[in-house]
Amino acid sequence: MTLKNKKAVQRQGFRTSEYIVYPSHGVGQIMGIEEQSVAGATLELFVINFEKDKMTLRVPTAKAESVGMRKLSEEDVVGKALEILKGRARVKRTMWSRRAQEYEAKINSGDLISIGEVVRDLYRAESQPEQSYSERQLYEAALDRMSREIGAVKKITETEAVHEIEAMLAKGQRRGAARAAEAEDEPQEEAA
Repeated sequence: MTLKNKKAVQRQGFRTSEYIVYPSHGVGQIMGIEEQSVAGATLELFVINFEKDKMTLRVPTAKAESVGMRKLSEEDVVGKALEILKGRARVKRTMWSRRAQEYEAKINSGDLISIGEVVRDLYRAESQPEQSYSERQLYEAALDRMSREIGAVKKITETEAVHEIEAMLAKGQRRGAARAAEAEDEPQEEAA
C-alpha cells in the first residue's frame, strides 16, 4: 500500500482545511486528499481529522455523499435547531429501549435539527428528577454533537456553544413550567 499526498484543493464540493459533518462522528476537518493503492487499484481519499476524538478517518472521495458527509449547517439551520430547544419535550410513551434506539439514530443521522430534538427531549433541569445512566449518556452525546457544530458554524468555542444551548433550554423550561398543567390534561382530552 503506497501513500501519496495530493495538492488537490477541492473534490466533490469539499475543500482541504474545511470543517465538515460526518454523520456517525460529528464535526471533523478535512486535512488533505491522498491517493492509496490497494490491490492494484488507486483510491482517492479525504483525510478527516476529528480532533476531540483523536481520530483520523479516510473516506473515498467518490463515497463522501453516499456516506452522508456534508458541509456545516447554514446559520438559518443553526437558528432553527436552537429554536427547537425552546419547545416542549416530545417524549413518546414507548419502552425506553425503543426510544433509545430512535434517539441514537437521530444523533448518528448528522442532522442538526434531529440532534436538537434529542437534546430538547432528554434535557433535565435542576428541579426535575434524575436521569438514568443511559438517558444521560444519550443526552451528553447529542449535546456534544450539537455544540461542536454550532461552535464551528458560529466560530465560537464548544463551551460557549454549550452555554448558548443551555440558555435556550432554560427559556423553554420557564415557558414549559406554565404549560406543565396543560400537558397532564392532554391525554384525557384525547380519549374524550
